Amino acid sequence: MNLDARLLDLIVCPSCHADLAVDEAAEELVCTGCGLAYPVRDDIPVLLVDEARKPTEG
Repeated sequence: MNLDARLLDLIVCPSCHADLAVDEAAEELVCTGCGLAYPVRDDIPVLLVDEARKPTEG
């Protein structure tokens, strides 16, 4: 995954507006607030709530 650090400083979770953390292994951006995981496809974050993976409960 090749994301610009300046981009990561600007974008936030579209659901709760918290910061996003990079999960290189899963190729996702994970919300530090609500836990939604947004996919990154071809180095482009897909910041659609409908496309996000919900956090697993355990």
